Amino acid sequence: MQAISVSSLNEQIKSVVETTFDNLLVEGELSRITYHGSGHIYFTLKDDDSSIKAVCFRSVASRLKFTLEEGQSVIISGSISLYKPRGEYQIIASSIEPSGVGALHLAYEQLKAKLKDDGYFDEERKKQLPKFVKRVALVTSATGAALQDMLRVASNRFRLVELVNYDVLVQGDEASGEIASAIKLADESGFDVIVVARGGGSIEDLWAFNEKVVADAIFEAKTPIVSAVGHEIDWVISDYVADLRAATPSSAMELILPDTKELLLGLDLQRSHAQSLLWQLLRSKKEQLEHIRALFASSSSEQKIIRYKESLQNIKALLDQQITFRLSSFTDQLALLKKMIESLKPKSKKGFVQISKDATLVELGSLDVGDEVDLMSESFALRAKILQKRSLS
Repeated sequence: MQAISVSSLNEQIKSVVETTFDNLLVEGELSRITYHGSGHIYFTLKDDDSSIKAVCFRSVASRLKFTLEEGQSVIISGSISLYKPRGEYQIIASSIEPSGVGALHLAYEQLKAKLKDDGYFDEERKKQLPKFVKRVALVTSATGAALQDMLRVASNRFRLVELVNYDVLVQGDEASGEIASAIKLADESGFDVIVVARGGGSIEDLWAFNEKVVADAIFEAKTPIVSAVGHEIDWVISDYVADLRAATPSSAMELILPDTKELLLGLDLQRSHAQSLLWQLLRSKKEQLEHIRALFASSSSEQKIIRYKESLQNIKALLDQQITFRLSSFTDQLALLKKMIESLKPKSKKGFVQISKDATLVELGSLDVGDEVDLMSESFALRAKILQKRSLS
């Protein structure tokens, strides 16, 4: 038998090993993990009796959703490669998944635990939302249902608010970066509140809101932020970091905006209370004047007459000042009330009316025969009943 070189032997072994073990699925425990500056991850995969070296190159490592940790049980898909100069073989990982739990779920729990330890969820750092808002930024897709739901609720509750949409992707690899950039831009633009929103979906659909770049943008913002992502049962990382979590995008607007009807009722109550206080003040001043007149009538001293006269003048000035102040306050309140009432009036063209059912604006097509509705133009209001319905399309 003719002797062969070590290099030749290793080459033959390499050929056999790499062609035989080119599509593996191996389960084991991670050990000796090294995150290299090149982006590669080197580690050992072991069980109770054996171990084997493995590497996850940068192209695969960059796609991992979770962090590899010591003692973690994983399933690796890959192939065996032999390094000929040293005669060493190792697993080349093409994908890594945690054993018994999905990669996204594990990544979610890992990031959640880290951010909690870093103070991102602390209640004492959360900002209070203003009672009355003038400008609200809506960070969501311009074509999504979430935006339309928020605009509809805002129109019904408080039309005086200014809503500005920052159109972003809400799912996909580029979504988290766009969302974070929009939050930072809105934070610098003088809004009272920022709403980060999207409709429901799977964990993959909502994943952009579980990325650290979005959590950092929310955490660093000076403007109060409401997270309204998915449905009530969906919790994402942005919900924990935000100053307020809303179950749905519609709920976010209900939490942020006051109800115009309640405001009008409150103005009526304040006006009644102010009128009552004014009449009490007038009665009190009248009693004081009558008392002074009585003292004046019972006194013959010229000096007392002078003092009483001065006292009367001071009281009259005070009364005039109080009356002027109260009337000015009432005028301001009535002007605000008039402005709000005018904002609620239908602004329609000649021949068109606004239709409402049970005090709620409705579309004509949503009505059925027998429904009672209110018809309102700029000049008239009518009560009507639907007798017939037919489609013109």
